Amino acid sequence: MRTIAPTMTRSMQRVAEAVAADPAGCAALTVTGLAEHTRTSEATVVRTARLLGYPGYRDLRLALAGLAAHQESGRPPTVTADIAVDDSLADVVAKLAHDERQTLADTAAGLDPVQLGAAVTALAAARRTDIYGVGASGLVAQDLAQKLLRIGMIAHAHSDPHLAVTNAVQLGARDVAVAITHSGATGDVIEPLRVAFDQGTTTIAITGRPDGSVSQYADHILTTSTARESELRPAAMSSRTSQLLVVDCLFVGVAQRTYERAAPALAASYEALAHRHTPRSPQSHR
Repeated sequence: MRTIAPTMTRSMQRVAEAVAADPAGCAALTVTGLAEHTRTSEATVVRTARLLGYPGYRDLRLALAGLAAHQESGRPPTVTADIAVDDSLADVVAKLAHDERQTLADTAAGLDPVQLGAAVTALAAARRTDIYGVGASGLVAQDLAQKLLRIGMIAHAHSDPHLAVTNAVQLGARDVAVAITHSGATGDVIEPLRVAFDQGTTTIAITGRPDGSVSQYADHILTTSTARESELRPAAMSSRTSQLLVVDCLFVGVAQRTYERAAPALAASYEALAHRHTPRSPQSHR
């Protein structure tokens, strides 16, 4: 619901908010009752149910009843992610751990396997992959580039917008460009993706807003969970968790598709790092 709420009309958002706030209470309502409770119409309730992935309101109502029963079965109270200034470190750990789990679960649930498969296919066949990201997303871009490099792929992460654009001009139909932007509106990321798109390059967007500007230039869109921001935890921290999950999915998928080449390359990188971290005797330096 958090992920798709921005795409809903205001009346549909009222239905979704009511359902999220009180699943047990809403499960007891008929479609007419929920429409009256949210000051909407029966048609709006049904459209909201369908947008949430259910054939109709009856199916949503059954799911809510099941959720309510699960919540009443003795499960510990839900921990909120809101961190207060006077929280103990133990509470901070518990709240952050809960938020991370929820972020990963939301991302996994909302990730389209068809789009993911198409992105993996493109990356596995790419001559070269350029990845764009700034700020926290730039760290994720570096992570994806490093992973691809370790299995023998040619990959570059760009956080400098000028360098990203000048490199994007060199891409072609055999290449892939990946843009990572939680907001879907980061100009320094969108511009090189647009240039790559215009060059005929296969483009991929990893974003929390699939309706954002970045989608105009993306052949494949991988949606991450909407970040939950608090005063002491910027949205960038939570969004990076979901982006890293998508990156791991891409990496494993590409490694599977290119296993004959990826396995020896990965083994060689492990061996090289192991030798680097092994102390050498003075004789070995002569």
